[in-house]
This record gives sequence, C-alpha cells and structure tokens, in this order.
Amino acid sequence: MNDCIFCKIAARRIPSQNVYEDESAAAFKDLNPQAPVHILIVPKKHISGLDACRREDAALLGHLQLVAAKLAAENGIAGGYRLLTNNGRGAGQSVDHLHYHLLGGRPLAWPPG
Repeated sequence: MNDCIFCKIAARRIPSQNVYEDESAAAFKDLNPQAPVHILIVPKKHISGLDACRREDAALLGHLQLVAAKLAAENGIAGGYRLLTNNGRGAGQSVDHLHYHLLGGRPLAWPPG
C-alpha cells in the first residue's frame, strides 16, 4: 500500500532503527517505547490487521511469532516478554498494518490495560 508507514519502513523508504529483516518480515524499534525493549514486528505484505488475515496467511503469522522469539532471545528477554497485537481502533490500533509489539526488560503487569 502506497501510503502505509509500516510498508514504507519495511521497504526501507523511511529510516528506522531496524533490528531484523528477511523476505517476509521486518522489525524495528518503537519510536515511543513502553518498555526497555519495545520492538515492532511487521509482515512485508500489507495486511490491515488480524481480522484481514486469511487462511493463506497462516504460515506468515507463525513466522512473525518465531521472529519475535528470536528477537526476545537476542535482546536478553527470553525469560519474560509480552507479544501483542491490537486489532481495530477500539483496541488501540493506530496504524492499519498488522504488527506485533515485543515488550520486555521490565515487569509487565496483568491485566495489561
């Protein structure tokens, strides 16, 4: 999608603090971190949110979670981290591109908000 900021970041048309990239995913540090480690993980394929995923996206969704586990280990938070996605404005989704927040490096309370 031409005007999607996460598509532009994943395509490296907008600078970011990239921490991971492969053929189907990109990850970069959040500009407004909510924890010492706060990384956004996005598919390179534009998907507006979790509700827009289809059966053919199942492998991509699993891949994003494996990327999250890899990044958690690389960032020293494998012993306790949160991986979350917001779906829709009512849940706090502010960018219409599926993305996961990898949060860690401090105690994370429950319930989350």
